[in-house]
Amino acid sequence: MKHKAQILDKEGIRRALTRIAHEIIERNKGTDGLALIGIRRRGVPLAERLAAKIREIEGSSVPVGTLDITLYRDDLTTMDQQPLVHRTEVSFPVSDKKIVLVDDVIYTGRTIRAALDAIMDLGRPRVIQLAVLIDRGHRELPIRADYVGKNVPTSRREVVAVRLQETDGEERVLILEKD
Repeated sequence: MKHKAQILDKEGIRRALTRIAHEIIERNKGTDGLALIGIRRRGVPLAERLAAKIREIEGSSVPVGTLDITLYRDDLTTMDQQPLVHRTEVSFPVSDKKIVLVDDVIYTGRTIRAALDAIMDLGRPRVIQLAVLIDRGHRELPIRADYVGKNVPTSRREVVAVRLQETDGEERVLILEKD
């Protein structure tokens, strides 16, 4: 893959998450009944960062969970290898909560559909909202994010690569082009 552009640096990511945290607080009229669930892999550190920013702004903590959607994917039967399944770790009841699902990039919407199924297996939330760092378009399902760090129009030949300190040892968002 060929490096095409850097669309966010460390400060850009920080500013986008700060804005999303403020929007979450405003839309939900505070933090009462609010919980964040990050989609494994990069959605988890983003959810943890949002929770820290919300705590910094509001002075109250919101629970954070980790969701593994592997077994909910609609392409399991087309995969060559056996998928590696990780643990879903949601240590709070989701029923009647305002859940903010967090992921790094929304593309076709299929990951989010799988995440919605996984959450519904845990209980019946009052509402599920979606926060993403990057919306790159090309939806195949009628799903949209409630909170977006940056909208980035892309072609299908391009890949949006989110690099986070916690998972990748660096902090930036790139557009790569397939050779």
